[in-house]
Amino acid sequence: MKNNRNLFPKKAFIFPIFLSVLLMVSMSTHLISQETSFKAYSGEILDTNSKKPLVFASLTLEGTNVSTVTNTDGEFLLKVPKKSLDKNIIISYLGYKTLRLPLSKFKAKDHKILMTESAMELSEVQLSIPKDAKTLVRETLRKKGENYMNDPTVMTAFYRETIKKRNKNVSLSEAVVNIYKASYSSYKRDELKLYKARKSTDYNKLDTLALKLQGGPFNTLFVDMVKYPDYIFTNETINYYDFTFDSSTRVNDKLIYIINFQQKAEIIDPFYTGKLYIDAENKILTSAIYALNITNRKMAAQMFVRKKPRNANVWPTEVAYRVDYREKDGKWYYGYSNVLLEFKIDWDNKLFNSVYSMSCEMAVTDWKKNLTNVQLNAKERIKSSIILSDEAIGFADPDFWGEYNIIEPEKSIESAIKKIQRQLRRNKTVDSGTSIP
Repeated sequence: MKNNRNLFPKKAFIFPIFLSVLLMVSMSTHLISQETSFKAYSGEILDTNSKKPLVFASLTLEGTNVSTVTNTDGEFLLKVPKKSLDKNIIISYLGYKTLRLPLSKFKAKDHKILMTESAMELSEVQLSIPKDAKTLVRETLRKKGENYMNDPTVMTAFYRETIKKRNKNVSLSEAVVNIYKASYSSYKRDELKLYKARKSTDYNKLDTLALKLQGGPFNTLFVDMVKYPDYIFTNETINYYDFTFDSSTRVNDKLIYIINFQQKAEIIDPFYTGKLYIDAENKILTSAIYALNITNRKMAAQMFVRKKPRNANVWPTEVAYRVDYREKDGKWYYGYSNVLLEFKIDWDNKLFNSVYSMSCEMAVTDWKKNLTNVQLNAKERIKSSIILSDEAIGFADPDFWGEYNIIEPEKSIESAIKKIQRQLRRNKTVDSGTSIP
């Protein structure tokens, strides 16, 4: 196949994520109704045998839409309305047996949950696998109107983005947002409303650079490839990939086909490679994990870097995505996604380059049907070009989130936040004229 860049629709291969690399030089709203009286549970989810943490495991309060996910340390924080303390928690993870545990057995803190891998029976592996993996992917995307939510919904979601210089956090931004999600069979785009946001940036560690992630929560929302397939698989670009069957696994006790995909060798433009997890019986995409081919460094840089200093070259070294879906009453919906962008800045007048990573993640923590089809007005809608760190207000309030579920911060992020809060308290004490012990 001859590659022709002019035939390649731009929106099919670029997510709206941009870096601004520059030389340093009131909201009135309400969120989904939530209980004001709650109890918090925290702990970690581990593999039974290896005791390794299970990352992005899903915890859901049975019979409700309240949920959260574990962080990269396998840790979770779940806030449950007190009226629901007699319910169970459903815990699921790819390739593991789903657990249904009563809240009455949970410790409030440091609760350890062990999960066991789900062994695949030979008869299951030998099920009639479709001959053509690409056909299965096409059919899965075509059936989104049948298998995914067809009603408009209003979702509460927690969003976090971080910028690191090597392994040290230099910028943190977090937000609670409302997602006004359109039906999966509709071509209407989802809308976002910012409810709460906070941030901190340590410019002393940025080498006189200000790095900003443009797009904020939209970056993670557009990873919902069932709702937005044109960002990865259009009717044309799906033919630029090779699809093959991998082994099978289980999720929520359902047999899942794993399909590998990668761009064809003759295609020069940057495409993706990764895995699709598809429900074998109902042709439902339950998860996707993939990365951008950044072999062509110059072309990859053009896709992501909006501005940069003249005396520096900036290029990505890794661009990775993940999206997970959840199921309720036979219908599936967007539950969690993350984006990782690692890049280098090579200065003309410096011996060593700078290595940064920018990551963002968003988890739906509650939702309800938007039966009256409430729409956001222009002032309420945040733009897809938002820079969250410009909108947020700082880490001054330790009770900022109240009863809202969040993704438990990683140890490094948690340490950075505590350091910020200590510094803020010191500054406040100095400003008031009180001596510091």
